[in-house]
Order: sequence, then structure tokens, then C-alpha cells
Amino acid sequence: MTDRRVLSVNLAAARLLRVGDRNVMSAIGKRSVEGDVAVRRMGLSTEALADEQADPSLHGGLDKAVYAYPAEHYPFWRTVRAQAQVSLWDEALPHGFLGENLTITGLLESGAWVGDLLRFPRCALAVQAPRQPCFKFNAVMGFSQASKLMLQSGYCGFYLAVREPGWIAAGESFELVSGPRDVGIPELFRSVMAKHR
Repeated sequence: MTDRRVLSVNLAAARLLRVGDRNVMSAIGKRSVEGDVAVRRMGLSTEALADEQADPSLHGGLDKAVYAYPAEHYPFWRTVRAQAQVSLWDEALPHGFLGENLTITGLLESGAWVGDLLRFPRCALAVQAPRQPCFKFNAVMGFSQASKLMLQSGYCGFYLAVREPGWIAAGESFELVSGPRDVGIPELFRSVMAKHR
């Protein structure tokens, strides 16, 4: 049986991000938080910090309340950033670096379908859609081909809707409950991204 687990819960307030010669608002740079995190219909929060989205037209809302990303892809991004000479070969990427709220292990995009339920001990989240990279992703990753590499690799992660509000914490395991299995995240990602080329 696959060990499916949350390695890190990550939040950020929107702040200025330098992109080329301009500053834009972004909350892509999430940071790991300790302890219990509230899971509400519109996203995650602690007493000290509510997770924010700078562009609600692309992120957030009921269908994109939480963004999950597989930790299994982190070595890929560490390697390509070193190849692009924007980081050292042994430089670790902190969880949340790709903008995810939940850094997870045990569930890749190929095993996630729209409507699948991730049942945690104290909440339940439903797979809704793949993440679509944008110019802010390139800026955070440090090189202009990052979005293209996400498209080619399919390492996009997925957005989750909150089905049962509650609480979540790093270290908790989750069960994958199959939905209708009509649309897979990889197929939907390729379809959506093809429209933006």
C-alpha cells in the first residue's frame, strides 16, 4: 500500500515580486508552518497568517482553495535550476518553493483524477484541476524556461476544493478515494496548456 502523506503545509501573504523590470503582487513564495492549520472553504490559515492569492482570476476560490505538489518532483527542479546556473547543484529547495500549500508524497499527477477525494484525518479535499504556470513561476524559479519545463514534464501538481473543512498538519497521512475517473490531471493539463500556446 502506498504511503501518502503531507510533508509540509505552506502559507504566504501576497507581497511584491520582482519580475524583469517591474514589481507585481504574488503569494507564490509559500513558507512551511508548524502545527495545526485551519482548512476553510476558501483556503488555509493559522491564527497568525491566512494564505493569500494575488490574482484570484487564476488562483484561489472554491475550486482552487488549496494547491498540492508532489515532493517527488523536487529533485527535477533542483537539477534544472542548477543547469540553468541559478542555484548550486546541492542547494535544497524548501517546501512551498513552487507555490504549493501542501507538499505531499505518494500521489503523482498520473494517479490523480478530477473528483478524487483526498481524505485526511480531520478534513477532506477533492482534486479539481492542474496548476497552470505563469510568468511569476519563471521569476521564482530564476529562469525563463521554467514554465515550458513544467509543461513538458507534466509536473504541475493539482488544485483541491475543500469538501470537508477542518484541520491539517505536516506529517498526516491521507487516503485516496476514487471519484468517477473520467478526466485525469495529466490529460487536462495538456489540454488546458495547449489553448494558451
